[in-house]
Amino acid sequence: MEVRIDKWLWAVRLYKTRSLASEACRLGKVVCNGTKVKPSHEVKENDIYQINIDQLHRKVRVVQLLSNRVGAKDVAKYMEDLTPQEEYERIKLARQSAFEARDRGTGRPSKRDRRMLENFKQEGF
Repeated sequence: MEVRIDKWLWAVRLYKTRSLASEACRLGKVVCNGTKVKPSHEVKENDIYQINIDQLHRKVRVVQLLSNRVGAKDVAKYMEDLTPQEEYERIKLARQSAFEARDRGTGRPSKRDRRMLENFKQEGF
């Protein structure tokens, strides 16, 4: 059974659509054995892929091939997540420390608020 990497990434729910998975491959965000892969790259069992999704750098191993999308509960049968726990903690910390987050309903920042935020970011805090 031959499966393309873009289809496999979509099937194991790493990307919401197959076109997003293809785009990630084209942009070089999917790496296998140190080389960037094209969307048509053939997936093999026990291959290890490094995938950059936004700021998260995931590392996964192919356990089993599949061509159709599976439910979230069944993903563990086809993919082993090798991403270090520190990576998830880094993302969680980054989301918590988003100082630009505004309370719902407060509206857009005023010109003065925007300038204060820019000055705060430039100072390196």
